[in-house]
Amino acid sequence: MKTGLFFGSFNPIHIGHLAIANYMVEYSDLDEIWLVISPQNPLKKKKTLLNEYDRLKMVELALKDDFKIKPTDIEYSLPKPSYTIDTLTYLSERNPKHDFVLIVGTDNFQSFHKWKNYEQILKQYKLYVYPRPGYELGEYENHKSLSLINAPLMEISSSFIRESIKNNKDMRYFLPEEVYKYIEKMNLYRN
Repeated sequence: MKTGLFFGSFNPIHIGHLAIANYMVEYSDLDEIWLVISPQNPLKKKKTLLNEYDRLKMVELALKDDFKIKPTDIEYSLPKPSYTIDTLTYLSERNPKHDFVLIVGTDNFQSFHKWKNYEQILKQYKLYVYPRPGYELGEYENHKSLSLINAPLMEISSSFIRESIKNNKDMRYFLPEEVYKYIEKMNLYRN
């Protein structure tokens, strides 16, 4: 089974994440996608990061009964901070029938050389790359491990949504309905 791994903080998950995941599972050779909720990205500041259980709950609410796109909290039980190579190795060892493919936006390639063992990732795994506005692949453009997937450009970001909620903007159409209701009910991202 060919499984795409879409890593993210999902702080919060929004329609852009879901559109990319849906496009990847419908228009590539992937059988399924696992959204890997990262407790702490070593390259991001923690101060704006909502606790991991609220973020997992929102991903579960967003995906409901989708059988092709599933949430996983596998990184919650691994050492922190979470490094992609460690998670890939762990999952590959425990799921030998899965052929794992990393799903990454072009924006991530600005810091890809800073990732732990990034050369090993390129050597051992395929990467399906989706475009992000204003970002290019640079030196990785013709790398044999990368496949550029012509997914729709998404200019929505979690940081934009968090900032908008903090400023009392109505973000209901940027979020899955159940996620929006959860954020309102729990009064998240207001401070």
